[in-house]
Amino acid sequence: MIESLAASLGMSAQDPAFWMPLAFMAVLYAVIVAGTVLDGFDIGVGCLTLFAPADLRPRMAALLSPWRDANEFWLFLGMGLFVSAFPNAWGSIMGQLYLPLCLLALGVLLRSVSFEFRLRSPVEMQARWLLGFGLGSLVTAVAHGLLLGQLVVSYQDEPGYTWFLVFTGLCVPAAYCLLGASWLIMRVGGKLRVRAVLWGRRAVRWTAAGAVGVSVVLAFANTGVFLKWSDGPDWAVVVGLWGFLLLAFVSVEMCLQRMINSSYRTTMFPFMMVLLIFLVTLGGLGYSFFPYLVLDNITIWDAAASVSSLRLILSATVIALPVALIFNIWVYWRMFGLSRPPVPPDFKP
Repeated sequence: MIESLAASLGMSAQDPAFWMPLAFMAVLYAVIVAGTVLDGFDIGVGCLTLFAPADLRPRMAALLSPWRDANEFWLFLGMGLFVSAFPNAWGSIMGQLYLPLCLLALGVLLRSVSFEFRLRSPVEMQARWLLGFGLGSLVTAVAHGLLLGQLVVSYQDEPGYTWFLVFTGLCVPAAYCLLGASWLIMRVGGKLRVRAVLWGRRAVRWTAAGAVGVSVVLAFANTGVFLKWSDGPDWAVVVGLWGFLLLAFVSVEMCLQRMINSSYRTTMFPFMMVLLIFLVTLGGLGYSFFPYLVLDNITIWDAAASVSSLRLILSATVIALPVALIFNIWVYWRMFGLSRPPVPPDFKP
């Protein structure tokens, strides 16, 4: 497949002008997946604080503390890698995304400032900063939904596509809430777990509707994607992934329903299934777009920097990426399993 792709571009598979943009695209895609999944439960829990009782919000924020710094890493890494490795696409893509990017910057800033100030403010002010963290998380999730919608419709602005952007702006926050709720089910017990089950039940159908809606619009708004799915060499894999998504959504729905009716026990099953849903959905988007950054317009190789610049970026990546991976593996390995709140010491007079 690689040889035929290189031949279609008039290059050799060993040519740095061919494989270096491909390698950077793979790294960028991995960063996007990692940021969506690992920062996703953080955003989801932040959104859910807006719907939680006041006495549960501090506990929800405290659960996120070990991962806050690591979660912010992915966004800046992805933006820096995209700007440096694919500068020829920067203007044409970012010029179409002013509103989502401004919302994203506002949401990330509000989340970060509110979370840090909550830790350092007087007790009577902490509830306000926690509200700011929840609002920032919601704005960030909506911005992600608008970004996804714009990418799917290739930045077209017809009235029908505007309603689709509103739809994705609702469904993506629901998907993050589902991820955050399933993480809470795995991590905590008591009243907060009960609430998380109810939140997950409300979010799972909106998430499924969003996955179906994005797929349908992507296929019918782009003829090449429709042909790639239906008449390409990998059509059986596409059908299998659709079947898996259906099974995964039904499994999550049934698990949450059973927990409502009979048991609130700790389980990793919903979180793992939601993770797989995210990974399969992102994998399908990557497969649909490849080898374009803008569908039918700008390919990876059109957007890439010169080979000499890519060599310099690759040198920095080879040094920085292993350090980043070690740091994140060390931080994230504790995100699984039941968390128990700290017990204050019993001071005797």
